[in-house]
Amino acid sequence: MHLAHLRLRDFRNYARLDADFAPGFHLLLGDNAQGKTNILEAVYLMATLRSFRGVGGAQMIRHGQRGYFTGGAVIGAGEHEIKMFWSARERNLSLDARPVKKLADYLGVLRAVVFCTEDLQLVKGAARSRRRFLDLLLAQTYPPYLPLLQRYLRAVRARNALLKHRSMDEAALESFSAELVKTGNEIIRVRRELVPGFSPLVRMAYRRISNGAEELRMEYRPSVKNDFAVELAQSRARERTFRATLIGPHRDDLQLLLNEKSAAQFGSEGQKRTLAIALKMAQAEFLAGVHGSSPVLLIDDVMGELDLKRRSGFLPLLEQARKTSGQVFMTATEENWPRELGKDLRRWRVHAGTLQLE
Repeated sequence: MHLAHLRLRDFRNYARLDADFAPGFHLLLGDNAQGKTNILEAVYLMATLRSFRGVGGAQMIRHGQRGYFTGGAVIGAGEHEIKMFWSARERNLSLDARPVKKLADYLGVLRAVVFCTEDLQLVKGAARSRRRFLDLLLAQTYPPYLPLLQRYLRAVRARNALLKHRSMDEAALESFSAELVKTGNEIIRVRRELVPGFSPLVRMAYRRISNGAEELRMEYRPSVKNDFAVELAQSRARERTFRATLIGPHRDDLQLLLNEKSAAQFGSEGQKRTLAIALKMAQAEFLAGVHGSSPVLLIDDVMGELDLKRRSGFLPLLEQARKTSGQVFMTATEENWPRELGKDLRRWRVHAGTLQLE
């Protein structure tokens, strides 16, 4: 799978961009604040419909304009055309000239994994970041998961709205509770089944980057301990106090342990950074194993944060992408990519919202 063409209009600092990309390794070189990361953001946005910077659509519009456009041609099992327009008043997403009605039909057309400084939140941030990571991984590999998650979250929102009323509709609450338990139990089952297959990949990636310095263990911690329906009923008094649904998969966490101690609490900054990268490397390997082709890798100046030994841990992943005709985009202010890949490298110069092949 690779992105064959990228088109941007009024996206970030790009007034207009059209660029063709072959499979292989692309190095985006330039000073800070020239637009390198914006290209990676646009590709990730088309893949996941989210910015990895955690911002909304308004922040991605070029200053003074009313909306942005991102689009491109993706070549995988077939060839697909993506078009996306966003403004305060209008939002359009089309695939092969047809409006996208179900996100489950769209996600997976372009699969991408991003490595960036924001990844540290996977380790040191709130549980929400780790839940999103699990949800994205499952959405990319198990098609029924996204509609299931959407049904569950609709039930949570509906219950929360009812819990905020002083005079509560008990029959409606019971109805949404039943939907919550039904969909929630399935989400817990799928998440629980994912971890044993995914965890060894994270351990191997961490060992590779850290040279086996510490032993990593990952543990799925659902907020439901035994019986969801029973525990939900038992939490009713607390729900009335807090006026919110207090138990369920929307409160789950993924515990990350180094030598059986919490990485978030006891890990050094270097260990946390290494663990965050290992999670993303495992994500890429997992996707490649499920789909038989590497996702597009987006590496945002991560090499500059790693020493030579840790940097070399990336090589197997990059080598796999090369062997499967995958695609890698890496940003850097200087040429600090792994030298072993230099012979296949395409250099792009990024300056003030322009992109030029050197």
